[in-house]
Amino acid sequence: MIRIVPVKTRADLKAFVRLPWKLYTSDAHWVPPLILERLHTFSDKNPFFKHARWQCWLALNGQNPVGRISAQIDNLHQDRYGPGTGFFGLLEGEDNAQVFQALLGTAEEWLRGQGMTCVQGPFNLSVNQECGLLVEGFDTPPMVMMGHALPYYGRILELYHYQKVQDLLAYQIDIHFKLPPGVTMFLNKAKGSMRIRPMRRSHFNEDLNLIKEIFEEAWSENWGFLPFTNEEFSEIGQQLKFLVPSDFVQIAEIDGQACAMLVAFPNIHEVMKDLNGRLIPWGWLKVLWGMKVRYPKTARVALMGVRKPFQSTPMGAAMAYGMIEAVRGPGLRKGIQSVELSWILESNKRMSHILESLGAKPYKVYRLYQKALV
Repeated sequence: MIRIVPVKTRADLKAFVRLPWKLYTSDAHWVPPLILERLHTFSDKNPFFKHARWQCWLALNGQNPVGRISAQIDNLHQDRYGPGTGFFGLLEGEDNAQVFQALLGTAEEWLRGQGMTCVQGPFNLSVNQECGLLVEGFDTPPMVMMGHALPYYGRILELYHYQKVQDLLAYQIDIHFKLPPGVTMFLNKAKGSMRIRPMRRSHFNEDLNLIKEIFEEAWSENWGFLPFTNEEFSEIGQQLKFLVPSDFVQIAEIDGQACAMLVAFPNIHEVMKDLNGRLIPWGWLKVLWGMKVRYPKTARVALMGVRKPFQSTPMGAAMAYGMIEAVRGPGLRKGIQSVELSWILESNKRMSHILESLGAKPYKVYRLYQKALV
């Protein structure tokens, strides 16, 4: 008998957070998340919960946790796109259709009770955090701030009438790529009006605001876009300050105005994998040692955007190529070997063309699903 119970107590939450350790024991590519970070995600300190309603559940077989799910309603999404759409996320479970049926049914019923007519997901917990279900690319570990999954999840979702609404692509490129000859010539011509510079530690807040402003303008018409709140972006700022070298962040200026940005993160998952989720008592020392002595060999470009007036223009392409080239030098000096650029909407043909012209290839696909709640 499968029972679904809401997560109410600290003990429930710990069982919810720790469930993946049981499910991924034979998956060599899974990276255990940091337990403290996961607990923080579900605490009152998470700024997401200031504009969202949510509930989490565990699936129990007897007293044994065998699955989990969340459901959430984002008020900012309701304000931007209208009422009716809720979300599910954090879905994990044993290869048992009954477990998934019970979890999905519970989340759907909760969303109906909140007046929702459609459910989308998975979102962990929003479009600005981990999102999409891995459906291709199970043979490599996930990059920092990207998810992993077991291969049967997608099959079971589709069994219960969840349909694809959007695919998100992760591209991979060897850092020793060569710019196409025509691009090099065009970049040289653009240097008169274009300047590409790293983030300035001495003007950190000013540059952080520029990155947020460019992101919101560049992504505003993308599927599912939601702006970060100031508090949410402040948390990203803390990650940039402590984890990311200044020259892993590049800002392109045209005639002195910031018009494009790129943010790359060293893949801290390489350091985290051996921690088994624990920072105490020695985890922090291992992280610091790993970032100073044995720097990650991979990185991820997590944010990239060009202001609207330059999108679909030669100068917009020049800024994109120029920022990629500008961040490559620091990556090479750090010993980075390959870079993931993610995620890219499957409909973003312009960006896909730029990446593929450099030799990048899509190697993972994350799928977002949708179902009518009738």
